[in-house]
Amino acid sequence: MKYKVVVFGVKDTTENIVEFIHNTICSVDLVITISEEVVNRNQVSGYKGLDGLTQKYGIPVHMADSYFLTDEKTQELIQENQFEIGISMGWQRLMPGSVLDAFAYGIFGFHGNCGYLPFGRGRSPLNWSIIQGDTRFNLNLFRYDEKADSPNVFAKEMFSITEHDDIRTAQYKNMICAKNLIRKLLEAYQTGTVAVKTDSKDFDSWYPKRTAADGKIDFQDRTRNIYNLIRGVAAPFPGAYAMIGSKKVTIWRAHPFDEMIDFSACACGEVADIFDDRLVVRTVDGSLLIDEYECDFAIKKGDIFT
Repeated sequence: MKYKVVVFGVKDTTENIVEFIHNTICSVDLVITISEEVVNRNQVSGYKGLDGLTQKYGIPVHMADSYFLTDEKTQELIQENQFEIGISMGWQRLMPGSVLDAFAYGIFGFHGNCGYLPFGRGRSPLNWSIIQGDTRFNLNLFRYDEKADSPNVFAKEMFSITEHDDIRTAQYKNMICAKNLIRKLLEAYQTGTVAVKTDSKDFDSWYPKRTAADGKIDFQDRTRNIYNLIRGVAAPFPGAYAMIGSKKVTIWRAHPFDEMIDFSACACGEVADIFDDRLVVRTVDGSLLIDEYECDFAIKKGDIFT
């Protein structure tokens, strides 16, 4: 069987892209995702099952038993069928040559950073961009090879990261640009003119993998850095956190409060006051207002985040 347009992914953003392509550009012939057993073995932030696409649109969904697509079931699917072009959205693993080589036009996915590939290769680039205080994000639609985030760029679009964005609103902007790029790619595919640019004058740099433990807040840090961390790992990611004694507090939303009020009588990380269940917490260079948090105990004035 020949599958012309195939989408790979494991998230709610994958579903959004499938619906965008299928409803506005062309039919999606197949979706490849992972089984729940694979989800349970991996940390997949924002995971969403995609089997509902079959009932809603009649699109077949293949559930791989390996996130690296090396399982026997998936390899048989690849070997026994023909494929033209693949689009990856929310797939966070490398793909083997046996899968990449099966697609006549290649498999294309997204990666971005504040600069230009191969600068900023690696994991969680949008999270890192917010955490590091970047103010722009350059989203590349590039053709996959067996290396990570190679500069095989089909096209790119840039958007701003403002001080009001968190990871979810940045994902919204990312999706808008991704849809523009996908439309360009599929228009080129339909006319047989898909071309990529492989030369780059930029240098390699890498974002390291992030885990839930990397969301730990140091209240002896500057307010801006704490704020960037909180918004960079907000939902659908695990969230930032700090400890009061031995008890964990997950902090979902906060913002810089004031840098002039004298909180020197409080320690860094101390709850200086509470208004409407929102916590005013001293930082080294001012204060932070924690708007939304989660814990299983009552926080009181004078408690100290460590």
